[in-house]
Amino acid sequence: MDRRGRMEAPFVPGASIPGSMREEVGGGTFNALRTAVHRGAKATMMSVRGGDGAGLRVAEAMAAHGIRDASAVFLDRSTPSYTALLDANGDVVAALADMGLYDIAFPKQMRRAKIREELHGADALLTDANLPAAALTRLVAQCGTRPSFAIAISPAKAVRLVGVLSSLACLFMNRREAEAIIAAVEPHMPGKRSVNEAERRVAALRARGLRSAVITDGANAVTIFDDAGIWSLTPPSPRRIVDVTGAGDAMAGATIAALLAGKRLVNAVREGLAAALLTVETGNAVASFTQSEFLEALAIVEKENLSSAACASTAS
Repeated sequence: MDRRGRMEAPFVPGASIPGSMREEVGGGTFNALRTAVHRGAKATMMSVRGGDGAGLRVAEAMAAHGIRDASAVFLDRSTPSYTALLDANGDVVAALADMGLYDIAFPKQMRRAKIREELHGADALLTDANLPAAALTRLVAQCGTRPSFAIAISPAKAVRLVGVLSSLACLFMNRREAEAIIAAVEPHMPGKRSVNEAERRVAALRARGLRSAVITDGANAVTIFDDAGIWSLTPPSPRRIVDVTGAGDAMAGATIAALLAGKRLVNAVREGLAAALLTVETGNAVASFTQSEFLEALAIVEKENLSSAACASTAS
C-alpha cells in the first residue's frame, strides 16, 4: 500500500504540519507493470502480501488493471506499505518503508516450483530491490536467457542488486541510487569525481558488469547506456506538478514495453519520459491516459530533445 501525505504549509522538523493523506495500491514493480500493460504488454505479478484488508485491495487492484495474480498470501501477516510525506510542491520530504514481509518470505518463495513455471512462460522478468539480495540472486538466475529488468527503489536498497548486475538486461535507477551501487562496489574510492560525472558513473557501473541502464536525476538530463553507446535525454518541464510519486516507475514500465516491442533503448526511454511526464501531472502514482494524450506527451519529449547529443558514441 502506498500512503502519501501532502503538506499544505512549509515543512518544519518536529512540528505538526496541516495537510491531507491519501492511500492507494502501489509498489515499484506493480506501478511499472500497470504502465507497461497500459502500453500493450501482458503481465503476471508474483509477490507476497498479508491476509488483511490491504491485501484484499491489492488483489482487487491487480484484477482491475489486467494483471494476473500469482502471489502468495500470508494470513497472519500485514501487507507491506510505503508512507511518504510530500511538501506543498509534491516533492518527498521523508518516507518510511514497512517491507518486513518481503525479507521474511521471498527467499523461501524463490524455491517454489510455481516461480519456475511462471518464469518459463514469460518473455521477460521485472523485479525491484524491495526483495532481499538472496532472493534477487536466485530469481534472476532462474531466468536463464530471458531478459531481466530491475528497479533500484532507493539508495539503501539498490546495493542489493550488486550481485546480479552482470545478469540484468537493464537497470532503472536515479543518480543517488547509482552512487550507492558504485560506493558498494568501490568502497575505497567513494569520493572520486571526474569532469564528466555521467561518464564516470557509466564507466564504474560497466566495470561491475552492468551492460545497460537508465539513470535519472530529477529535472536534469537522463543518462542512458547500453552496448551501443551513451546518450543523454532532457526530461520536459511538466505543465503542472501535482505529485512526483511513481514517475520513475512509469518510466520503467513504458520503456520496458517499448523494448519488448522491439525498439532501441534510447527510443524506448523517450516513451518512458512521456509516461513519467503524464504521471507527474496527475495525483495518482500511475497515470491513466489515452493514446492521444500519450502521443502529445511524446511529442513534447521529442521537441525537448531535438538537439540532444550523445555523451559518447561508442561503448567502452
